[in-house]
Amino acid sequence: MIIALTGTPGTGKTSISDKLRESGYEVVDLNKIATDFGFIIGIDKKRNSNIVDIDKLNQHIKEKYGDKDLVLIEGHLSHLLRFVNKVLILRCHPEKLFKNLFSKGWKKQKIMENVEAEILDIILCESLETHGKNNVFEIDVSDKSIDETSSEIIKILANRFKNMKKYKIGNIDWSEEILKNF
Repeated sequence: MIIALTGTPGTGKTSISDKLRESGYEVVDLNKIATDFGFIIGIDKKRNSNIVDIDKLNQHIKEKYGDKDLVLIEGHLSHLLRFVNKVLILRCHPEKLFKNLFSKGWKKQKIMENVEAEILDIILCESLETHGKNNVFEIDVSDKSIDETSSEIIKILANRFKNMKKYKIGNIDWSEEILKNF
């Protein structure tokens, strides 16, 4: 089973992935693979971010990891990979996300772009387009520690995505936050 572990930057993907690795899970860093294998095809100067050839990245990941029993593909683009079986989206309340990105030293414009993406469910919408509602799940990490979230994911993996009502899409709604100033 191939699982995309995705979310807006600042939701804790990397820290949680480190904990999952410590627990013995195979977690692939999608950003590192994109860099190491030359799948970055340009720079979006306006957004100060890399442009990734998703088709080539998708093919590479599929060839290298497609036959694995269980592997997590971590990265904020992992939900765009067509062959993943399930998508776990880490969600974070916009105020906390703002603080997380600010503490990392991000510029205000980039912080606001990501906070708006979180409020507008951008990753959720993109995930649903490719994977459908029965394969996409959300975890609210706003009030959880890295250990709590990784333990929750370990339980989900151990249960092979059974009894997922708590994580079904539609339980998280930040839309009212769009009216606030950050």
